Amino acid sequence: MHRPPLPARRHTTVALALTLTLCSALLLTLVAVEWRPLIDLDGRIAGTTHRWAVEHHGVTQVCRILTDWVWDPLTLRLVCAATMMWLVWRRSAWWTALWLAATCALGTLLQQSLKALVGRPRPVWPDPVDSAHYAAFPSGHAMTATVVCGLLLWLLHRHDPGRAVWRTAMILAVISVAGVGLTRVWLGVHWPSDVVGGWVLGALVVAVAVGGYERRWA
Repeated sequence: MHRPPLPARRHTTVALALTLTLCSALLLTLVAVEWRPLIDLDGRIAGTTHRWAVEHHGVTQVCRILTDWVWDPLTLRLVCAATMMWLVWRRSAWWTALWLAATCALGTLLQQSLKALVGRPRPVWPDPVDSAHYAAFPSGHAMTATVVCGLLLWLLHRHDPGRAVWRTAMILAVISVAGVGLTRVWLGVHWPSDVVGGWVLGALVVAVAVGGYERRWA
């Protein structure tokens, strides 16, 4: 699989990280100051999806299984742990394994710190279909899925997988990242902007981590 020269990749990573930083800062500010257009849009979307969730019990149950078991942050962290073991056992890549662990840990720390800082309440419904703890912004499920899938895709790409393997991995990653965000809104435990915030912040963590790795070890 052809890759661009390392300097070009570094410039692209830096530009992406700066763009994601600006987007994250803007969204964080709008949420923190409770910008009315955003709050109204969140409310309309969340209200509509909650009505659907109440009406369609089968779909709601599937969403609960996916979000609680398949795309749960603990499940995704276990996948990362398995990848770390593979890196050490099969590749003797201790530093890469430690980098992966440190990035996931820092992503979790950033996520929890922002939740505490912003303190955004979750949606409250008279007829809830699910429940969740802690503050709403950013979505921990969405952010964790983005970080884990992004890091694993990047590691896979470095090992030059075949075209079929790469396409399959890309499809699974996109479905996982998009799907977990949609389930959180469907189940009424997050506002849409919480999920978008998780996606953008997760992508920022990946971009910074990859940039740091390439600068130090590549």
